[in-house]
Amino acid sequence: MKEINDLSLPDDVKYTKSHEWAKLSGDIVIIGLNDYAQDQLGEIVFVELPETGDTFSKDDEFGSVESVKAVSEIYIPISGEIVEINEGLEDAPELVNESCYDNGWLVKVKPENISELDDLMDKGEYLNMLKG
Repeated sequence: MKEINDLSLPDDVKYTKSHEWAKLSGDIVIIGLNDYAQDQLGEIVFVELPETGDTFSKDDEFGSVESVKAVSEIYIPISGEIVEINEGLEDAPELVNESCYDNGWLVKVKPENISELDDLMDKGEYLNMLKG
């Protein structure tokens, strides 16, 4: 397990209490599990993602990850339609562990209400939450 100060937490993404991240890229929001989540889960062996075209409301469960330790639900941090899933995770779920912000992203969402991103935490707020 990493120490909190050793976590990779980019400044250009927003964070959720359930340890997902969201990054605005043009008019699309990219979503994944953050470094803390993947570190706590351990080796990820399977990722279950929704279908392209599925729609979700903020904080809905939209998938799950299975690690050698547990199965954990993944919650969507913003309402919208899934416009792309990371198909590479089907054959290589370990990408979430190796590169959670780059090759290990989960889904891309066309947001219904972009202002929902304002409800998420920045890096400082997220670190404060982790430190308790």
